[in-house]
Amino acid sequence: MLRAMLALTLLASPAAAAPFLVGTWFGVGEPGDKSEMFLARMAPDGSFHALFRACVKGKAFDETDSGSWSLAGDMEKIHVAIVNGLPAPRDDFYKILWQNGKKQTYRYMATGFVFTSRRVEDGFEMPGCEAIS
Repeated sequence: MLRAMLALTLLASPAAAAPFLVGTWFGVGEPGDKSEMFLARMAPDGSFHALFRACVKGKAFDETDSGSWSLAGDMEKIHVAIVNGLPAPRDDFYKILWQNGKKQTYRYMATGFVFTSRRVEDGFEMPGCEAIS
């Protein structure tokens, strides 16, 4: 009985539904603006932590988001609970256009922007602004 309950719990987890999303993902820029970077850590339990960095004249402006993620078909829901340490709940939706476990392309449904990110090692650190200036 305990094994069956554990198996059902694992199957219901976001990682069971979308193991390719679990891990650390890095991307550069918004469409037409390469002065921004993002690093998202997607945990098997459905939680996430993301760092967004905008570079203006070589100076970094960072934002951190955390919350939860889930996947239904090709639609990823990101529930942002905390922004820069303060409650700021919202739901963001992305349509996964393509992925191969090492790279993914997805559309942010609110704006239509298409983003690409690549899988990086879990210890990967966000580069400084000089890397994209």
